[in-house]
Amino acid sequence: MSKSYERLSSLDASFLALETHTTHMHVAGVSIFDAKNLQQGDGGLDIDRIRAFISSRFQYLPRYRQRIAWVPVERAPIWVDDEHFNIDFHVRHASLPKPGTDEQLKKMAGRILSQQLDRAKPLWEMWIIEGLESDRMAMVTKIHHCMVDGVASTGIMGALLNVIPTSEVEESPEWTPTAAPNGVEIVAGELNRRFKQNASRIADARTALSDSQAYAFNVARKARASWYSLTSGWLSTAPITPLNGRIGPNRRYDWVEIGLDRIKSVRKDAGGTVNDVVLATMAGAVRALFLDHPDVEDLDMDFRVLAPVSVRTGKASDLGNQVAMWLVPLPLANPDPLSRLSSIKIETEHLKNTEQALGASTLVSASSGAPHQLVSLGARLATGVRPFNMTVTNVPGPQFAMYLLDSELLHQYPVVPLWHGHGVGVALFSYNGQVAWGINADWDILPDTKAFGQAILDAFQELSDAASAKAAKKEAAKQKPATKKRAPKKPVAKKSPGKKKAAAGTKGL
Repeated sequence: MSKSYERLSSLDASFLALETHTTHMHVAGVSIFDAKNLQQGDGGLDIDRIRAFISSRFQYLPRYRQRIAWVPVERAPIWVDDEHFNIDFHVRHASLPKPGTDEQLKKMAGRILSQQLDRAKPLWEMWIIEGLESDRMAMVTKIHHCMVDGVASTGIMGALLNVIPTSEVEESPEWTPTAAPNGVEIVAGELNRRFKQNASRIADARTALSDSQAYAFNVARKARASWYSLTSGWLSTAPITPLNGRIGPNRRYDWVEIGLDRIKSVRKDAGGTVNDVVLATMAGAVRALFLDHPDVEDLDMDFRVLAPVSVRTGKASDLGNQVAMWLVPLPLANPDPLSRLSSIKIETEHLKNTEQALGASTLVSASSGAPHQLVSLGARLATGVRPFNMTVTNVPGPQFAMYLLDSELLHQYPVVPLWHGHGVGVALFSYNGQVAWGINADWDILPDTKAFGQAILDAFQELSDAASAKAAKKEAAKQKPATKKRAPKKPVAKKSPGKKKAAAGTKGL
């Protein structure tokens, strides 16, 4: 592989192929900071200092100064250095009008999320927004999904932010872009890449022959997992609901927060994992939304969520996508929150036992040698089938404070992109004891994101109350003293006088 460019993986390239003028394939986040230490004498933000700090971190994130180019004929995407990189284009400065409320910030974030990234430049933007009330500032970050998955975004967070406050900007070496290769160089590099790829496959085959039993077991395991993954619903269309339909380019954005300790308490009291509790909460929220919707007559439907699962084996800071997908049905018709949680636990246990994350990643790997045009076509056909109704993704983050220079990060709200035909997606991110639920919605399909956020809070409270009641009942049963039943007295048989004499005679012998 040529040092002047890097080819995108099939999964990364598929996120480029999925993007249309209405489906924006960028992941994003809204960060809120204490701005007092970043303000100048007039009260405005020191944007030059912020840009200088962010620029100093690019030595750890080289992809941030690279753009997309294309292999001739095949039209496969590759990464090359952007010889015209300008940080002022990517780190943008904006301000909220007074009073600078969270509601105003949410509306501005929605407008920013509605704009696609410029493919002629590195595929990311940061909007530094001042004027947020209570001496706060916001940073809206957009990164194309072909660059990162959810776990990689936490690695980027670690590279851009500090774990201790500091006023110093780290020195970084001067950056000189490598000249982008011409068509002849790219073709030569691709021929060399394919030769090495074939040589590697031959070496793998020889290794497999030396341990044929282990190889056969591994192949059978992956085949079984792939079969379970394919037959879990990927080849069938999910039902049409009020959350599905033709989406436009405009977005609404909202968020709610729940304490991480409260979620873990439900997990402890009712069983399952944190993800099970999250999915059970979403089942309650969607159920409540549909109960009040005039177009939903029956809740007994096969409502499915796409739940991304990390299959990352390297560092979180490694860019690119290393993720597989689960399809999880939500039991909307069930009125009991604990019963809904139990159903979801059964589903996720089945997904784990049948290794469907392995199966999904195996199917993606199988496409790695396919021409880019076929990968793109396959990606578009998959979204046309629409095998799920919405995305729910949960990414764990750091449970300690982080800083932009000496400005503390107060809240971190995540954004997941909307797929074709999906009007809402929910992303969760845990930071410093709080779990933020970011709601990204099509402007027309979900006009009241605040009501949906409240439905999430109400559904969690319902589940939490039921779990607490179950735990209290169980504890009461333990504390209740056991009452011992007295055994009935055995009737004493009266002995005859003759027997008494006989006994006395025997005793004297």
